[in-house]
Amino acid sequence: MAKSLEFINLLADQSWIYLQECIGNTKEMLNNKGGTTEVRDRHIPTIDYFLRIWMPLNNKETIVRSTYYAWLDSEDKFKSNTIKNIDDEFKSLATDIVANEGKGIFYAKNRLGMTDRQQVDTNHNINLLNIDPLNDTADHSITENSSPKEED
Repeated sequence: MAKSLEFINLLADQSWIYLQECIGNTKEMLNNKGGTTEVRDRHIPTIDYFLRIWMPLNNKETIVRSTYYAWLDSEDKFKSNTIKNIDDEFKSLATDIVANEGKGIFYAKNRLGMTDRQQVDTNHNINLLNIDPLNDTADHSITENSSPKEED
C-alpha cells in the first residue's frame, strides 16, 4: 500500500520529536551527598529503533526499514529528500555525541564510517651503495629504480 504525502510529512515531524528526546535524555546518577542527580545522557538516534519501537510506542503508523531504505534511493524526490534529511539529522546528532562525549565508538565505526587507524606511509627513498673494492675513487651510489653510473 502506497503511503500518502501526509504520512511522509508525519514521518519527518516524528523524527524531529524523536531527535529532541534523544538530545534531552537524562539518567540518574549518585551524587556525593548520598542522593541522586539527573545528568544529561544524550542517546544516539538509530533508524531501527525509531521505526520499530519509537513510532509504535507513540501510537504512530510506521514503515519497515526496507521501505525506508528503498525511499532513500527512490525516484520520488519528495520521499527521497525527506528520508535523506532524516538520515542526515540522525547522523549529525550521532557524530556530535561521539565526538563530544566519546559514546558509541562501534556505532561511529560501523554506521558513520569513522576509523581509529592511523595511516602510515611506508614508502621511503633508499640510497644503495654499489662499491667496487678494486676501484673506490668513483661515485658508485645509485638510487632506487636507477642503474649504477658507468665509468669512462
